[in-house]
Amino acid sequence: MHAGEAQIAIVGAGPIGLELAVALKREGISYVQFDAKQIGYTVSWWAPQTRFFSSNERIAIAGVPLVTPDETKATREQYLAYLRSVVMQFDLKVHTYEPVTGIDRFGDGFVVTTQPAGRERTWRVQKVVLVSGGTDHPRRLNVPGENLPHVDHYFRDPHTYFGQQLMIVGGKNSAVEAALRCHHAGAHVSISYRRSAFPTRNIKYWLTPEITGLIESKRIAFYPSTVVREITPTQVSLSACTSDFQPRGTETTDIPTDFVLSLIGYEQDTRLFKLAGLDMIGDCHAPRFDEKTMQSSVPGIYVAGTAVGGTQDKYSVFLENCHVHVDRILAHLTGRTSEARAREYSRPET
Repeated sequence: MHAGEAQIAIVGAGPIGLELAVALKREGISYVQFDAKQIGYTVSWWAPQTRFFSSNERIAIAGVPLVTPDETKATREQYLAYLRSVVMQFDLKVHTYEPVTGIDRFGDGFVVTTQPAGRERTWRVQKVVLVSGGTDHPRRLNVPGENLPHVDHYFRDPHTYFGQQLMIVGGKNSAVEAALRCHHAGAHVSISYRRSAFPTRNIKYWLTPEITGLIESKRIAFYPSTVVREITPTQVSLSACTSDFQPRGTETTDIPTDFVLSLIGYEQDTRLFKLAGLDMIGDCHAPRFDEKTMQSSVPGIYVAGTAVGGTQDKYSVFLENCHVHVDRILAHLTGRTSEARAREYSRPET
């Protein structure tokens, strides 16, 4: 079914996608916006009351101030409410739960195919902007037992682990924060990390002293330089690892476990990029694009937000250094010179 036409199709309704929608609306440029899930979906799967790394002005969008009652960094709930308020304030129309399944050249523009609730719809547009993020799927351990029901790749709620033996696999910010919150909720927490120490630069600064103290006092068990060999319903088998993170020998340490949280990062879903014919480059398999315009290797298709970083191991592309993408795309669409903004931050605050 042919559903409509617009000048621009925005694929993704995270913060940068919504900021772009506001910018286009202010310019009187017609657009249609899709998301396979709900607005701000990546933030929505964070555990309740998780706070942002960055201060509020860095994650605010579209010139709308983000204010919290106690002037502290926004929580998951506060930021989702903020995004909803932006959508309502600017009367944005977002086609949520409508995944894009195809992007095909049609004359001087494109046909975008979507599939809401099992139905197929097509939209004719002149340009496409992919703002689809970079944390679509959790990285896998690829060990026996990873698919058991007590193993999860998302930290959903610390209450789940009250009074339970919990093994957390990973050592960056998400793993450390989950360890602390679950410990305070009454879980018996162990951490397996493949490096010898936590990378403190990648951890919220207020968490490092606390996790260090709890490990030194043995209230949280820490197994550095280890990798998971196997997961069973009752235990996790760890092996000492080499500098390239391979198991050293066959000897294992078996840790009694009721639940396992594997928090080792996320991977980008590149299917849409490949369907659209974009060039993918580097170890991160990031889309090739012109930094001045954000246009990809396919004329008329732009990339923005954390989607430009591909699957990031050492994160360098964050929400707060992506606001400028909106300016660059708008400047290229309108033929105006992009105005550099002070909000082009290099990395989150520490």
